[in-house]
Amino acid sequence: MSANLRVGFIGAGKMASALAQGFIKGQAVKCASHVSASCPIADKHLLEHMKQMGCQTFHCNKELMDCSDVVILAVKPQIMPLVLPDIKSLVASKLMVSIAAGVQLAQLQADLNPDSKIVRLMPNTPCIVREGVSVFCSGPQVTPQDNATVKQLFGTVGQIDEVKESMIDAVTGVSGSGPAYMYLIIEAMADGGVKQGLPRDLAYKLAAQTMVGAGRMVLDTHTHPAVLKDEVCSPGGTTITALDMLEKSGLRTSIMQAVEAATKRCTQ
Repeated sequence: MSANLRVGFIGAGKMASALAQGFIKGQAVKCASHVSASCPIADKHLLEHMKQMGCQTFHCNKELMDCSDVVILAVKPQIMPLVLPDIKSLVASKLMVSIAAGVQLAQLQADLNPDSKIVRLMPNTPCIVREGVSVFCSGPQVTPQDNATVKQLFGTVGQIDEVKESMIDAVTGVSGSGPAYMYLIIEAMADGGVKQGLPRDLAYKLAAQTMVGAGRMVLDTHTHPAVLKDEVCSPGGTTITALDMLEKSGLRTSIMQAVEAATKRCTQ
């Protein structure tokens, strides 16, 4: 990856902002001015955070393309058909990375041109604190050097893995949408703590750090979550009693159904 790599975002929503902040913090780019973003004038308020970070901003996608080596398509899936014709003639030498849920490589290739170097990637918002997880697949024109650039760039904001495209929608259901599931659980745990008399700030801190620690245990120990769960459960103790209640309320099934619903939504 070039030390002078310039990254542009077509679209300036929350995911683009999270990635931009993560790239700058992780020193994936030399300076904030090597990151740029564009959006229509009607959505100019979306560029304010980018400006505050020191990024370049545009209302013209062609201007952004001119000053970017890697272009991240960060618009909603339904907006993609409006954006691609505008940049079709400019993509030949660019590495294009789409983070639009459900938009397949073949569709992107057809709307741009057969020689386009296109990567389909699904990140998540914890990239902003460099604890994200991204998964990608590459089009036929993408070179090993391009793949290395993607891995190095997104590796600065968390973990990254290459998979078959057939897995990307399921990835969206697990990790793309997953932070929202985790926030809901954190909020519920904190509310439970407040109900039992804990101060609100302490309850959120305990719940959030417990989730961080549990995740780190799974990743660092390479131990099955069921084994780690059993290690916390003493016979007749508080934890197994709590887990009994969670099983009765259908937590496990609800989360599995949430992943399934998010995955299916990618194809609708």
